[in-house]
This record gives sequence, structure tokens and C-alpha cells, in this order.
Amino acid sequence: MRRTLAVGLTIVAVLAAGWLAMRRADIPYDTLETVYSVPDTQFMTLDDGLKVHFTDTGPQDRAAIVLVHGFSASLHTWEAWKTDLELDYRVITLDLPGHGLTRAEDPELARIDRFADVVHEVTQDLGVERFTLAGNSMGGNTAWSYALAYPETLDGLILVAASGWPEEEGEGEDSPFIFTLLSNPIARAVMKDLDMTSFVRSGLEGSYTDPSFVTDELVERYVALSRAPGHRETLLSIMASDRVEATPEALSAIDVPTLVMWGRDDNLVPVSGAQKFANAIEGAQLIVYDNIGHLPQEEHAAQSIQDVRDFMIEVEWSTVDEEVIVPAGDPRMTENRPEAQGSN
Repeated sequence: MRRTLAVGLTIVAVLAAGWLAMRRADIPYDTLETVYSVPDTQFMTLDDGLKVHFTDTGPQDRAAIVLVHGFSASLHTWEAWKTDLELDYRVITLDLPGHGLTRAEDPELARIDRFADVVHEVTQDLGVERFTLAGNSMGGNTAWSYALAYPETLDGLILVAASGWPEEEGEGEDSPFIFTLLSNPIARAVMKDLDMTSFVRSGLEGSYTDPSFVTDELVERYVALSRAPGHRETLLSIMASDRVEATPEALSAIDVPTLVMWGRDDNLVPVSGAQKFANAIEGAQLIVYDNIGHLPQEEHAAQSIQDVRDFMIEVEWSTVDEEVIVPAGDPRMTENRPEAQGSN
């Protein structure tokens, strides 16, 4: 009840402050690319015309891992993982449609099944026949949905605070107010074109346990990328659409090695989902990090990277013949790292 009242009061405050004065125009993609491209930035255009922003680094003949971000985020969230894992693996990151520097589509297409299809098209166009797929939050929802749609392409699955389970009574009460606000159709209509900086900052503050991660630069990036042409409409469409919900029956079909990773203090996707995924997917490993929020790949980078590396060794040994190849993550492969080769 208090949150409903807060939404109403926010709408009144916006109208009182002057809706026209608070409006913010789109930022052209060319401008955003100048600021938010990364050193390894690449673009590809899919058959249907969608222009996708991605990176593809690391040894091209090694096992591949694909990293998918969450709602309103971008491939930047994986920078720590990418920088480390690309020493031994082929690492692909991408911006989903209407996120980061990937172009927006018809907002009606902003659905989990479409996101999974985009991941499939990108990997196929890059010639990656099999890979491990990791996703955070909405990207985790995309990842397990992908595993059900395209099981023949996966060697492994990593779910990082993945969304998908229906909320139980009492869950979500501590989530950042911005998500409550955007779930209200009237609030979405009123606030679609407004300056959302303060709300974005509040949402990010609720995503980390350590407030030092929420820098002005981080907030500015989230706000700016949301103002790419069509991105606000995409984000609001996602908030308004029906969710793809996980069930034990559906997830029981996943038969690849699976790692479930979660922050115990996640205010966005309740940690109870971690055990649900672990129970539903046979043989899944579960790691819960104390005093960590919704983004362990950022907030607990070093430990989460080590856990992924340990998992990847198991994935690779389960898919290759020991007499033919030693997995890239195996400690015996250190001499084959790019920097080791360069020193010979």
C-alpha cells in the first residue's frame, strides 16, 4: 500500500515540477558510440537488419563462453570477467536489442524468446557451434530459456542471479523503488521521456551492497545508453510484458553442466531463486556469496571469476577426449596463454 501511494505521489510531483521542463531528448547512436564503445567493439547486422554491438576476444581455437547482461545494463557489466577469461577462452559479450549500443527494434519484440534468438544468430554468424552461456538477471532468464530452445549448442550454463521464478508473498518488498514505479502503466506513460538520473542512481544503489560501486560515471552510462533512439520504449515494453516464468518441470530438461551464482543480499532477484534453480536442474552447482548484491560479476569479481574458471575446467573435461586435448582452463595449459607465447 505504501509503495502504491509513493508511485501516486511521484506522478503528482513530476506533473507539479513541470513535465516539459524535465523532458530529455534521445542521444544519437553516433554520439553514444564515441563515448561507450570499448577497445574490442564490433558490430554485426543480422539478416533481419538488427545492428548488434558485441566483442569477440581471446584464443579463437579455445572453448567459447558467451556473456549476456541484464535489464537496462550492457556488455560493460562483464569487463572484469572478460579481461580475465579471455586469457584462456574465446569470450563473446553482446548488447541485447534496445540495450547498450545495439539498435532498438519494435518494442513488441522485446521478449525473452527474441533475446535468446539474437544470441543464437550472433553465435551462429561468428561460427561458434558450441559454447558455455552465462547470463545475469534478465540475461540469466535469457540463458536458461536459450538452453531449452537450443540445447544442441551448449556445453555449459551459468546463471548469475537469474530471473524467472514467480515472486512469492513478501518477496520483492526491498527492491529499488524504480522497479515498482516502472511496473505501473500510468507512471511509465508519464515518465517515459523524463530525466531519470535520480531514479537510476537509486536503482543502482539497491543493486550493490557496497555503495562505492555506484559512481557518477556508472549512473551517467546507464542513463545515457537508455536514451539511445528507441531504448526507453524497449525498456518500458519489457516492464509491461508478461514474463517467461521458470518451472521445475521445464528446467528439468536442461542436461548440461550448470553453475548457479548469487549474492545473498540481492534486493532485485530474491536469493531463494538460487536454490530453486539448483534443485530443478540436475547436477547444478550452487554458490551463494555473503554480503554481495545483484551483480556478483562486478561486486565480487575476483572470486566469481575463480569459480567460473573452476567450473569451466569441469565443462571442458566433460566435452573433450583427454587424449586429444587438454582443456584451456586446466593449469597445465598456462604455457599456451597469449602472453606466454609472446615471451618465447
